Amino acid sequence: MATPPQASPGYSKTITPQMDSPSPNPDRSPIVPAPSTISPAAPRFPPPNLRKDQIPSPSIKNPTMLSPANGVKTGSPIPHLSTPPGPPVFTSPVRPAAVPFRTSPATPQPVAFSSGSSLPTSSPPHFSNGSVELQQQLPSAIEESLPDGESPCVLFSAQKVLKQKKQANVPSLGFGVLVSPGRETSPGPQVIQRDPHRCHNCGAYSNFYCNILIGSGQWQCVICRNLNGSEGEYITSSKEDLCNFPELSSPLVDFIQTGNKRPSFVPVTDSRTSAPIVLVIDECLDEPHLQHLQSSLHAFVESVLPTTRIGIILYGRTVSVYDFSEESIASADVIPGGTSPTQENLKALIYGTGIYLSPMHASKEVAHQIFSSLRPYKLNVPEASRDRCLGTAVEVALAIIQGPSADMSRGVVKRPGGNSRIIVCSGGPNTYGPGSVPHSYTHPNYPHKEKTALKWMEGLGREAHQHNTVVDILCAGTCPVRVPVLQPLAKASGGVLVLHDDFGEAFGVNLQRASARAAGSHGLLEIRCSDDILVTHVVGPGEEAHIDTHETFKNDISLCIQLLSVEETQCFSISMENKHDIKSDYVYFQLAIQYSNVYQADIARVITIRLPTVDSVSAYLQSVQDEVAAVLIAKRTLLRANNYSDAIDMRTTIDERVKDIALKFGSQVPKSKLYRFPKEISLLPELLFHLRRGPLLGSIVGHEDERSVLRNLFLNASFDLSLRMVAPRCLMHREGGTFEELPAYDLAMQSDTAVVLDHGTDVFIWVLNLQLMKEEVQQLWQLVEHWQKSSRSYGFQLLGSLHSRRGVLRLAILFLG
Repeated sequence: MATPPQASPGYSKTITPQMDSPSPNPDRSPIVPAPSTISPAAPRFPPPNLRKDQIPSPSIKNPTMLSPANGVKTGSPIPHLSTPPGPPVFTSPVRPAAVPFRTSPATPQPVAFSSGSSLPTSSPPHFSNGSVELQQQLPSAIEESLPDGESPCVLFSAQKVLKQKKQANVPSLGFGVLVSPGRETSPGPQVIQRDPHRCHNCGAYSNFYCNILIGSGQWQCVICRNLNGSEGEYITSSKEDLCNFPELSSPLVDFIQTGNKRPSFVPVTDSRTSAPIVLVIDECLDEPHLQHLQSSLHAFVESVLPTTRIGIILYGRTVSVYDFSEESIASADVIPGGTSPTQENLKALIYGTGIYLSPMHASKEVAHQIFSSLRPYKLNVPEASRDRCLGTAVEVALAIIQGPSADMSRGVVKRPGGNSRIIVCSGGPNTYGPGSVPHSYTHPNYPHKEKTALKWMEGLGREAHQHNTVVDILCAGTCPVRVPVLQPLAKASGGVLVLHDDFGEAFGVNLQRASARAAGSHGLLEIRCSDDILVTHVVGPGEEAHIDTHETFKNDISLCIQLLSVEETQCFSISMENKHDIKSDYVYFQLAIQYSNVYQADIARVITIRLPTVDSVSAYLQSVQDEVAAVLIAKRTLLRANNYSDAIDMRTTIDERVKDIALKFGSQVPKSKLYRFPKEISLLPELLFHLRRGPLLGSIVGHEDERSVLRNLFLNASFDLSLRMVAPRCLMHREGGTFEELPAYDLAMQSDTAVVLDHGTDVFIWVLNLQLMKEEVQQLWQLVEHWQKSSRSYGFQLLGSLHSRRGVLRLAILFLG
C-alpha cells in the first residue's frame, strides 16, 4: 500500500490510491500532495427563475429519476444544508443579449441515452451446466428511460472514454469526474432500509447494470465480473419482477439504517439541538471592532434554538471560561494561555461547580450580560503584535465539550448526538502559546516556528475531529490573521475559515449560519472502477482512509477516502487515466458514500455509472463537457499555486496547456506550423482565459490571506461555485431597471448602465456615469439585500468605497459552506 505524501497544512489534500495490483508506472507517484483547505464548497446553483418572456439557456437540463418502487419519496438524508443562491430573482425581466452566447454556466449532463440505447449486450457467460445464462434485470421500457451516468451528484468531464491509452492519457486535457457526496437531489434517491448486497470478491454493490440469474438469484459484479449470491432475494419468475428492487432499477440509491451503534447516544428529535456550541472570542479588539462584534453576538444569542447548549470563552494572553451559574454578573475562570492547559486546570473546570455549557433558554440573559461586559483592548500595542493564545483557548473548549461538568442528570453523562461546534471569532494572528507564530515576519526563526505551528494546529484539528467537534474560524478586521497557520485547524476538524471586512452584519449572518450548519459525520468515500481505469489524483476535503476504518474484501482495489464531514457544499475532483488499451464497449464506475447524517441514521449512498468507449477522437471530443473539464483543470492548477509567485507560474502552464491541446487534438493550418484548436471544445480556452486573469490566478485580489482563502475555497467547492469563480457571470443594469446578461468578455460600458460581474465569491459593479451612481448603487444594493434574505449560505458586505475616477463598487459575497 502506497504511503501518501505529507500534505502541507492549510490546503486541500490529494490522496494516494491503495492499489494491490501493479501500476503501469510503478516508479511514478500517482498523487501530488495537495494543500489543505476549508471545507465549504457550495452546491449547484439552481437554474435561474425565468419569467415567461425570458429565454432559458438551451443547455440547462433537469435530470430525472425514477420514483422509488415502494412509493416512498424522500429527499437527501442531510436535510436543511446550506446552499448558495442562484442568480438573483429580478423584479424586471432579464433581456437576452443581442448576440448568441452561453448565457450562464449550465449544468452538464453526465451521459444521455439515445432512444434506442439499452443495457450491455455483450454475450453473457455460460456456466458448467451449460444451460444457465445471466439475464439483464430490467424490461426494455425502463432500459430506455434511464441514461448512462445519470446522477446529479456526479459530473464526468466527458460522456465517453477513448479506448486507446496513448490518446486518452493526454495530460493537458485529461479525464476525470466531480463528485458531490452530500448533494441534495430532486427528486430524492430511492431509499432501501436493509443491508446491501455486495460482491464477495471486490466489495462492489449490486446495481442497475448487473446481470442477474433469475433462477438462482445470483448476480454478476460489473467491476470484477465475479458471480455472487443474493441469499435467494433476487429469485424471480421474470426479469420484469426485478424492477421491484430499487438498487436494480436506479443508478442512485440510499441504503439507510436507523439503529445507532455509538455509545452513550441520547436520541432526540434533532440531534443538532443536543450538540453544544462554544464561542471562542478574541478579546484584543479595538473599540470600533468590539462594538460591531457585540451587536453580532447579541443577535446570535437571539437566533439560537432554546435547547442548544452554549459556552463562551475569551482569549488574549489568558483564557477566560465564563460560568453560567452566576445569574446576575459575568463571571469567568481564568487559565494561563502561554502553554497547553494542565490536567489540574482541566479537572478544576470539568469536575468543578461551574456551569460552562448551558441551554440557551436558561442562560440567554447571562449570555447578554457577558457580551455587554466586554471591553476594548487598552494597551498601546499594534493589532498584529498583541498576544493571542487561540490554540490554548480551543484546547479548553474541547475539554469542556468532552468532559462531564454540570451537564449531568442522575449520574448519567449526556453525550451530544451530532457534531459539536467551536466557533472562533478572531481579529488577529495566534501569537502566544501553542500553535503560535512570532509577531513579525522578520523574526530570525520565523520559518521554523511557522512550520511547528502548522503541525500543531493540524494535530489539534485532528483531535477535534476524533471527538466529533468541528472548528469554524470567522476572522474579521484589517489585521492579517496568518491564514496558512489557522487553516489546518479548521480543515482537519472539518470546519471552515472565512474572512470578513469587519464584525458587522455579514459577520453576524455567517456566525448564525455556522451554528445552524448541518453536517454528516464518520464519512467514507469508496471509488471503484473497471480494471481498465486508474485513479491518479483526488482533490477535496478528505484524506486517505486507514485500512482499519473500513470493511475490506479479498480483492478490493478501491480507493477509500475518509471524509472530515459530509455536507452539500463539498466536492471531490478525481482524475483518471487508462491503464491500457480498452477492449470492452463500456467502462463502469461505482461511488459509495457511507456516513451518519445529522439524525444519526447510517447512510450508504451508492452511485453506479456506465460510460461507452470509442475509438474516434472526434466522437470523444464531442462528448467532452467543457465546463467540467475546465473546473478539473483549474483545480489541478490551483493545487500548485501555493503563493502569489506560484500563481504567476501557473498562468504560463495554462498557456502551454492550451497549446498542447491544440497540438494533440487540433488540425494543422495549411501552409503553417500553427494548429487550430478543436472546434468540439471551443468553449474550453475561453474558460481557461478567465481562470488565467480572474481572482484565482490573476491580480484582482491583493493580500495573501485573501488569496489563500479563495484557493482553499475553490479546491473544495462544488461544480457551480467553482465554475462561477473561474468564469464570471456578467449582467448589465440599465437605468430603467432592466438587467441584460452579457458575455463575460463584452464589458463595453454606456453612460446609462451599470455592469454587475458575479465572480462566485465577489460581486463587482462598474458605474460610469457618476451623476447616476447614487441612484444605481441604491437600486443594486436593494437587489443584493433581497438576494441575501432569500439565501441561506451567503453573507454580503460592502468593501471599501466608490472610486470616482473608475466608478467601481465592489461587493464581497462572503461564503460559508
